[in-house]
Amino acid sequence: MESPLQVPDRRSISVVTPVYNGEASIVELCRRLSEVLPQIATQYEIILVNDGSRDRSWEVISELSSHSATVRGLNLMRNYGQHNALLCGIRAAKYELVLTIDDDLQHPPEEIPQLLARLDEGFDVVYGAPKTEQNGLMRALASHITRLALRAAVGSDVAKNVSAFRVFRTQLREAFANYQSPFVSIDVLLTWATTRFGATTVVFQPRHSGSSNYTFTKLVRHALDMMTGFSTAPLQLASLIGFTCTLFGVGVFIYVFVRYCLEGSVPGFPFLASIIAIFSGAQLFALGVIGEYLARMHFRSMKRPAYVVRAMM
Repeated sequence: MESPLQVPDRRSISVVTPVYNGEASIVELCRRLSEVLPQIATQYEIILVNDGSRDRSWEVISELSSHSATVRGLNLMRNYGQHNALLCGIRAAKYELVLTIDDDLQHPPEEIPQLLARLDEGFDVVYGAPKTEQNGLMRALASHITRLALRAAVGSDVAKNVSAFRVFRTQLREAFANYQSPFVSIDVLLTWATTRFGATTVVFQPRHSGSSNYTFTKLVRHALDMMTGFSTAPLQLASLIGFTCTLFGVGVFIYVFVRYCLEGSVPGFPFLASIIAIFSGAQLFALGVIGEYLARMHFRSMKRPAYVVRAMM
């Protein structure tokens, strides 16, 4: 009888981990991954991407890779950010599945089989959603803002379950093979290739050591990057505000005109307010329309693919 962790013989996995000041945890992470991965894959690799760490992370990664054929290290020139480091590792992956996991051991490697079991149900991307959030007030607020921004970019069904603990089919990266912008959101890029997103509930553990490098400011900045880089929501909001102001101005102008017809006088402030509202609203609306055209040029410059082939016969 097969072990519950066993999977089809053809399965191979590339684990990608962005590392930032993680010298105290990556040895334990690799040890636990090396215990779990042989049970669920015939071939696997662990790709550690050093994202400009200021501690001895790269020295530790170098030592790990020199003693294990399954551990690979990539050392970035400077700190580019978690998603940029993930993109680097994803492009270097050589096996059929990519699993992303943080270096702080909040994502237990022992939960990986749950993600794979969910992936086998026909999904292309599966997130490990935490049973309970373990963040402080400010971090929770920033995470909520990020999810709102992601919802504007990819839709509510995907955004509500997003986490850094995810597994997806490597062929999805073909959809963003030509993407070169410094503003990266792996979750948005994955939506360029598929709509088959799933999630499973997993237990997140406390950090192995240190504190989170994702501050409130960094999360809010990431949310702004997503909203302005991958969504037209701000432009559409400007158009909506402009249209609303125009309607308000027209309404006030009708009120002024009716009052003039009935009383023979023109109230000064309402008349002035209606004129200002009409013209300012028209300007905002026109800017929103121009912005829509600029947004289409912006998205075209991303070289987003027209299609991605799932299989060929």
